[in-house]
Amino acid sequence: MTDKTEQIGGTEAESDRVPPYSWYVLFTLVVVYILNFIDRQILSILAVDIKADLDLTDSQLGFLGGAAFAVFYALFGVPLGRLADRWHRVRLLTIGLALWSAMTALSGLAKNYFQLSLARIGVGIGEASASPTAYSLISDYFPARKRGTALAIYSSGLYIGGGVSLFIGAKISQVWNAAYPGGGWAGLVGWQAAFLAVGLPGLLVAVWVATLREPPRQPAEGSGSHPLRDFLSDLSMLLPPFTLWHAARRGPRAVVMNLAVAAAMVALALFMIGLTDNVPQWSSMAFGYYAVFSWAATLRQRDPATFQLIWATPAFVCTAIGYGLVALGAYALAFWAAPYAEVVLGLPKDELAFVLGANGAASGFLGVIIGGRMSDALRARNPSGRILVIMFGILAPVIPIWIGFTTESSVIFYVMNFLTGLFAATALGAAAATTQDLVLPRMRGTATAAFFLATTLIGLAIGPYMVGQISDLTGSMRIGVLSLIAVAPISLVLLIYAYRSLPQAEATIAERARAAGA
Repeated sequence: MTDKTEQIGGTEAESDRVPPYSWYVLFTLVVVYILNFIDRQILSILAVDIKADLDLTDSQLGFLGGAAFAVFYALFGVPLGRLADRWHRVRLLTIGLALWSAMTALSGLAKNYFQLSLARIGVGIGEASASPTAYSLISDYFPARKRGTALAIYSSGLYIGGGVSLFIGAKISQVWNAAYPGGGWAGLVGWQAAFLAVGLPGLLVAVWVATLREPPRQPAEGSGSHPLRDFLSDLSMLLPPFTLWHAARRGPRAVVMNLAVAAAMVALALFMIGLTDNVPQWSSMAFGYYAVFSWAATLRQRDPATFQLIWATPAFVCTAIGYGLVALGAYALAFWAAPYAEVVLGLPKDELAFVLGANGAASGFLGVIIGGRMSDALRARNPSGRILVIMFGILAPVIPIWIGFTTESSVIFYVMNFLTGLFAATALGAAAATTQDLVLPRMRGTATAAFFLATTLIGLAIGPYMVGQISDLTGSMRIGVLSLIAVAPISLVLLIYAYRSLPQAEATIAERARAAGA
């Protein structure tokens, strides 16, 4: 008979043996993640062409590469993460993959900034399904002691896809423009053809994903007789005016608090718009942060155990935000490295695509695998051991960033780019595994969504835009990139706190969940 403690903790009876089918599922999920980041990062190598064709500024490019995608990716990740905890995860991933692939293809039909922004928003919504479902599936297919390594292998798709996207995007764009100098079918130019070429194959991969087996869940998991209805209810927690309705159900005090936060976000948005004259960026950011507050406040009432183990656990919050600042630098560099080298160093697009693409794929793959193995080894000796790897991921890239973006040598730039990617990538598997270990099995999808709120609303939404905005203000893309170094001390402080508080938080998971009503 299964002990209740085993059901709640989910790790005591786990075996270290990993069957071959688990590795097959992991391989398939890596392919999906590669496509995820090809579709996401191809904008980087095409940025200079898009800027010229659509007459954009650097800050507008930063918005397209950041907040336009990230805000909706993060917000839809919340209800989709909860849906992954309650519904058929393979089916959800299949639908999400088909959606974001179609929206990537539609990016290739955009004729202006507004249309491209809408298409990138659609990509973000579709991709929001990927990691919550994948993390949850991997956590079921792999035992806890192997989870850091498995999640690191999955995360390697980020770097492979990001690297491959540069080569594919540059090659397709150049070949198309050479063949059709005046524009091809329907007047499409090279960057538009590249979006179409990388988006459409994802529809075929979605058919492959649909063949995966859904692993059995414990009786307590996947609960809820109407998961799709619950998804719509969860989505309404994030979208005004439904947020006020949910607040009203909690009482007058909740309504006042909700309106106060909404007013504060509007004031912040107006202030930042006045400083930067960028309405889309700060409107979307304010909306995103308000939505997160509304969701967390409603979650506290509807699922107090999940709220307790995520939002009320400082170790979880500090780990997520601390890694979010690592992601801020990583996403910014992934987006701006190619445009910087093309504009500032005068390097040809073909060379950049090949070298930076190979750099990104190799350094990211090696870094995330090394980091995953290191995190599992340190975790075996120290409950907080994985946090040390995240600290390394924020501190080690500082010197390579400084050297790489102050040199005039292309060789030194490429070497430092490799080292920066290698060091930063070590943190991802460690951070992901840490957040998964701090919740019950039934909460893994929601925990993943909360984790990615930090990586996207802090990392992706701010990083690329910050560099672009500072570049516009100073007239120097170099200064924009170097400003990223300033986030390292903030991340380090948060991670030190997480390191100190994590052992007690992990040891009391079952106790705190029961106290909250699990």
